[in-house]
Parts: sequence; structure tokens; C-alpha cells
Amino acid sequence: MAKLAFLGLGVMGYPMAGHLRAAGHDVTVYNRTTAKAEAWAAQHGGAFAATPRAAAEGCDFVLACVGNDDDLRAVVTGPDGALAGMKPGAIFVDHTTVSATVTR
Repeated sequence: MAKLAFLGLGVMGYPMAGHLRAAGHDVTVYNRTTAKAEAWAAQHGGAFAATPRAAAEGCDFVLACVGNDDDLRAVVTGPDGALAGMKPGAIFVDHTTVSATVTR
């Protein structure tokens, strides 16, 4: 199974990450509210990370499901963003409803 990072544990992200874990994937989650990430890890047996970068390190896929353009930029870019931790060849999948500009 694949090694995955899931960024954003809101109404949609929490169960989506859980289904991926239930399917046998190695899932590490990140959420701005650490307590929610800890609760997910306790419930599903996965791991949680303190930053998007740490969650993404070594993963085959990084999935994001956050609120909007600014939230997506915050978890993807910058020194602690997912892109800084992704290995060559890893695939980024965005489930966020964002503008076409941010997607490009």
C-alpha cells in the first residue's frame, strides 16, 4: 500500500483520511488544530505531524482538503509547506474548492 499524507481534517477530510487508512494505506495527517490530528491518529491508528512538510516527507501521495485559496497556500508553500517536504516523483492531490489561478 502507499504512504500518504493528508492535510486538513475538516468535515470532508477527516473521514476521507480514515477511509484511506481503513483501506490499508500508511497515513500521516496534518491539521492546524493539533488536537484534531491527535484524535484522528488515535481513532484510526495512523500518525500525525506538526507541519505539512513533516507530514509530506517520504510520502508517495500528498492529499489536501482545506477551506480555501489562502488555506491551500498555507499548507503547500513556504519552508514548512508540503512542497518543501515532498520527495521527487510524489503526487499532490487537491480536494479543495479553490480558484483556477491557485490550481495552476
